[in-house]
Amino acid sequence: MLDPRLLRTFVAIADAASFTIAADRLNSTQSTVSQQLGRLEAAVGQSLIDRSARPISPTPSGERLLGYARRLLALQDEAQTLLADPSGTITIRIGVPDDVVTQAMSQQFARFAERHREIRLDVTTGLSRDLTKRFRAGEFDIAIVKEARADGDARASFSEPLGWFEARDICNDWPDPIPLVTFPPGGLYRDLMIDRIERERRRWYIAFTGNSLGSVLSAIEAGLGVSVLPVSTVAAHAVRASSIFAADAPLVVSIYAWESDGATGELVAAMSEVLSDRPGEQINSKPLDKR
Repeated sequence: MLDPRLLRTFVAIADAASFTIAADRLNSTQSTVSQQLGRLEAAVGQSLIDRSARPISPTPSGERLLGYARRLLALQDEAQTLLADPSGTITIRIGVPDDVVTQAMSQQFARFAERHREIRLDVTTGLSRDLTKRFRAGEFDIAIVKEARADGDARASFSEPLGWFEARDICNDWPDPIPLVTFPPGGLYRDLMIDRIERERRRWYIAFTGNSLGSVLSAIEAGLGVSVLPVSTVAAHAVRASSIFAADAPLVVSIYAWESDGATGELVAAMSEVLSDRPGEQINSKPLDKR
């Protein structure tokens, strides 16, 4: 591998057409510049500067190397500049349910990122039960989860009203068994639906399973079946409250974090502000003990 310092000396000599001027530009001495050129010539096995020419100039081999040397040095300078920039060198890992990543939440992320260019936000969406396990295992710095009741270390908790929804523009007299639109197994809404229907002694079947809130809402709009969803998620969609069952008891949306101060605490406060604007009411809000 060619030493970048020797290449830089070679380029300076070629550009200046003078050992003396090159030494001045490199804040070095003429003898050091001459020695470094000699080391580079020994490394490549070729004479690179015609010292007998007036002014001195690259040899044919030197001319061939010069373009490569400039590109190598430019890449080195670019890499050094990139590494000197702290942007995105610190990571905050966040786990959230799919429907929590709203425009308002994304705007809070954007404002936070503008204030903290050194921080990269790694956001993972998923089912609340899985997010809780991964947070407890230390995979996330912050997690928002939906649960029946908040644990004692929740930073803040908010009520999440639920409802049964069906297509707004399709008149449905739901058959027996009842078609359900659900999230995959393990989802809270899926379990709530099945438990409620079985308590009512009604029959059911899974008509559609979607991995995202958008796919579930689209299936409801198309009339594939009924589903339980948070009231806060349906306003912009062609769905309506179904009369098939009365609303279930609300869930709790809780935010957890391992740190309560610094940039993480600032982000938790911003995310809590978004959650507080959703339909429902705040249940608690308290600082976390540092761990």
